[in-house]
Amino acid sequence: MRIRIVPEVSIIIVNWNGGEVFKNCLTSLSKLKYKNWELIVVDNGSSDGSEKLAKKIILPTTNYRLLVNKVNLGFAPANNQAIKFAKGDYVLLLNNDTVVSPDLLDQLVSRMEKDKKLGVIQPKIFMMDPPSPKPTDGQAPPSPIVTEGQGRISYLDNAGSFFTRIGFLEHWGFGQKDSKEFNKETKVFSCKGACMLVRKSVIDEIGLFDNDFVSYFEESDFCWRVWLAGWKVVYFPNATIEHKVGFTIKRLDVVKINYDYYKNRIMSLIKNLELINLIYILPIHLFISLGIAFVFFLRGQKNSAVMIIDAIGYNIRNIKVTLEKRKIIQQQRKVNDQFIFNNLSRKVDFNKFINDFRRVEKDME
Repeated sequence: MRIRIVPEVSIIIVNWNGGEVFKNCLTSLSKLKYKNWELIVVDNGSSDGSEKLAKKIILPTTNYRLLVNKVNLGFAPANNQAIKFAKGDYVLLLNNDTVVSPDLLDQLVSRMEKDKKLGVIQPKIFMMDPPSPKPTDGQAPPSPIVTEGQGRISYLDNAGSFFTRIGFLEHWGFGQKDSKEFNKETKVFSCKGACMLVRKSVIDEIGLFDNDFVSYFEESDFCWRVWLAGWKVVYFPNATIEHKVGFTIKRLDVVKINYDYYKNRIMSLIKNLELINLIYILPIHLFISLGIAFVFFLRGQKNSAVMIIDAIGYNIRNIKVTLEKRKIIQQQRKVNDQFIFNNLSRKVDFNKFINDFRRVEKDME
């Protein structure tokens, strides 16, 4: 009789003062049906005692390792720190503010095992706290909509992201009510770092995150390199989690967060685009970014305007290091930009682009 070997999964969570939210995440992990997994927690200098939670909740269930940093190193370096200890055939990168379904690993691993060219896969990510519908006729807002029969909040956080020819990403599904549109497996440009399963051999080949990103856009840069190396990145709706959107961001400097977004996005364009497309797309991206900075300045949001200028300045000062990384990526690439443009990009929806800008602007007020 043939014995089926169940692949091992290394779950990596970066925690920083996760408190009760992190406890809920760990409790959901303890209910996973999948049996062959280990947990690696990197604590980024917590002061609330949450670094002790995993030992109490997880240890009886599976193998567990805790790595403790004295200060918050950021998302990218902390995950890179943990990957050195990962023993699994697959690595699940998971935020500490998520709750996973019991069959999450069964669904994701099963799909990955069927296609050996799948490098990264993302589940359907629901908002744990969805936006309430706006009130009408002076009445109080109704209760959030819930999917019938499942008791699951029906607003999406993310179903993957797509590239655009202006260098910004379109985040598919954000804030939208779940529908048939999101029930189909889809190749995506990048997954969301809140929950993504990665084949360990892919990490061994191309590395994980760029440490210089520190936090934000690191997963998109990684998925881009996954595609360029000849692997596939997929959104898989059969698997689901819930994400407490904004839990970490609300406790940080929003202007600093957006500085990292702009800095890292520009750096990623320089690293990953073919030269002819870099010459075309980067100036457009910088022009739009400077336009946004000008709007911030006109509206009296000087710090936000300076933030974008600083992000561009960082890339100018560090261009030599970025070009060294670019050289390696371009030498190893197996997929050209045209494939990305034809299959993993979308036309710019300027209405959505403006609405996203207004949302970010509101956050930074």
